[in-house]
Amino acid sequence: MGNEAANWAYAEDFLVEDRVILSARDAADELGCVPVLPGAGQALQVLARALDARHVVEIGTGAGVSTTYLLRGMNPAGVITTIDREAEHHKAARRTLADAGFAPERARMITGRALEVLPRLTDGGYDLVLIDARKVEYPMYLEHALRLLRPGGMVAIDNALWHGRVPDPAQRDEETTAVRMTLKAIREDESLTTVLLTAGDGLCVAMTAR
Repeated sequence: MGNEAANWAYAEDFLVEDRVILSARDAADELGCVPVLPGAGQALQVLARALDARHVVEIGTGAGVSTTYLLRGMNPAGVITTIDREAEHHKAARRTLADAGFAPERARMITGRALEVLPRLTDGGYDLVLIDARKVEYPMYLEHALRLLRPGGMVAIDNALWHGRVPDPAQRDEETTAVRMTLKAIREDESLTTVLLTAGDGLCVAMTAR
């Protein structure tokens, strides 16, 4: 293992995940959904804490791994709106959040296609939006996220490196291209303050102007 890979592995293992998160990862494996990696999850918790986030949108619930990380960082009165196409994912996520000690009203779970649900959410009403669903729809998720954010709000994009495919110009499949397009749109938007982190599978974070 080279220094770069060793550094990444050390950072991912820096904080040990607890039983709740590990159980949720097992549930995700059974459902065939891929949750955020530890480094990205911990970064999301810190971002939610830094924002004192009260209103968060999560695009892609899975078994509730990232949902739990976000709620642990959010204001104790905060509510997360989390969207997923699969009702079974929401059932698993509800078990995860109950196991983590969160009251049911802390999470508003909406089952459906994100691109059909997002237009119904309030413009400028959210502190943080996490994008972690269908990669080919990332550019469209970003458009909605920027509309939904309050001034000084943040959008976070998981899988921003997409298993090392995004930095490799030889990789031109539809999913990789869509993630690249999303990052390009963020990079070229002068109203955003942006960082691309190597945490997890890559986490791009952009803050809107205050």
